[in-house]
Amino acid sequence: MTYRADPAAIRALVRDDRVHRDLYLSEELFALEQERLFARTWLYVGHTSQVPASGDFWSLELAGRPVMMVRQPDGAVRVFYNRCAHKGTRLVTDESGNTGRFFRCPYHAWTYKLDGAPLAMPLKNGYEGTALRQCESGAGLAELKHVAVYRDFVFARIADEGPAFGDYFGEVLHAIDNMVDRSPEGRLTAEGGVLRNVIHCNWKMYLENINDTVHPMSTHESATQAAEAQWQGRAADEKKPMAMEQILPFGSGYDFFDKMGGRVYANGHSVLGVNFSIHSNYAQLPAYEAAMRAAHGEARAAEILERSPQNSVFFPSLSVKGSPQAIRVIRPLAADRTLIEAWSFRAAGAPDLLFERAMSYNRLVFSPMSMVAHDDVHLFESMQQGLRAEGNDWISLHRDFDPAELAQSTITTNGTNELLMRNQFRAWAKYMSDGPAA
Repeated sequence: MTYRADPAAIRALVRDDRVHRDLYLSEELFALEQERLFARTWLYVGHTSQVPASGDFWSLELAGRPVMMVRQPDGAVRVFYNRCAHKGTRLVTDESGNTGRFFRCPYHAWTYKLDGAPLAMPLKNGYEGTALRQCESGAGLAELKHVAVYRDFVFARIADEGPAFGDYFGEVLHAIDNMVDRSPEGRLTAEGGVLRNVIHCNWKMYLENINDTVHPMSTHESATQAAEAQWQGRAADEKKPMAMEQILPFGSGYDFFDKMGGRVYANGHSVLGVNFSIHSNYAQLPAYEAAMRAAHGEARAAEILERSPQNSVFFPSLSVKGSPQAIRVIRPLAADRTLIEAWSFRAAGAPDLLFERAMSYNRLVFSPMSMVAHDDVHLFESMQQGLRAEGNDWISLHRDFDPAELAQSTITTNGTNELLMRNQFRAWAKYMSDGPAA
């Protein structure tokens, strides 16, 4: 099967209540995802606190393209392709650093200002009378034209064709507001480094699992049973250590996860835990809560602190937790290989305990050495292998399917409804089959 010239064949892979295994296995589809889905949607680049000073850069791959986020002398943050305009050499090979007042190519020493404009080159006279100034190589660094900074979170759209930032994310942006506004000063900084995990599975397996509330009872049974055994016999009102406070709720039953509720939005976005979540019962901090009321007012402070969703998905590359203040970034590498990054944030003006919660949660649940993540990783890689088996080409997403959902873009539902996953695949089909990327 070849999909490149057949949008109908791509759409046929996503049925109302199931999806075809090729979405996870096909290298051709992964290549098309890089060209269409990831190019035409808004991807998470980074946080402005990662480049605090003029000349600071942060380099990464975005949909297979090397890019770099750069702090400008005027304080702005811009995103460029990380390649010299001459021969294509990457200008920076370190993940982060400070380049000073200009970039210098390590190959032929062409230099560029921080805004990408050409600065100088060796043997300049050799280019006199040539067409260098009139062509792309003479224009300097190529900048991503579609970049949006929302509450210091930086997103980019690679293709000229695609939705505007606000139209694409819509109401799910409130999940970022909820996280940032947990700072009485309305400001976060990414701190504590990053936890990275390369998993030998398709990226969609990880993303849909973020909205899977049925698996914790079986997948993480051993981890929660071990925690419960350690805490057994303690008084009900005894203060729990942070790790216990964070892991014990994973053992909550199906009814708990079903009643937490979920909401889906257009373009594959969702919020899981619109009523409550495993993060809802962290120990209270009276002094911090008073500072929040002073900063935001009684009503807004209550709205922020009482709302702790399980996961908010910014399809297709980001998952946000308001409390603890942590994010996961999904960076697809191949049809069967995915990089997951877990970042922690410090809230300005908030007690250190909030940052410690984020660090603790990421280590406990998302670290490659985590007692929770290794369960998921084992099963993701097992799924990737198992889908090669013949006899059944389809993955079931039937749970709680209602034909009426096909006519709606925003739906509030129960927390175990696979609608949250079906919604992601419908967005996938839309961007993959709706014509080529510009």
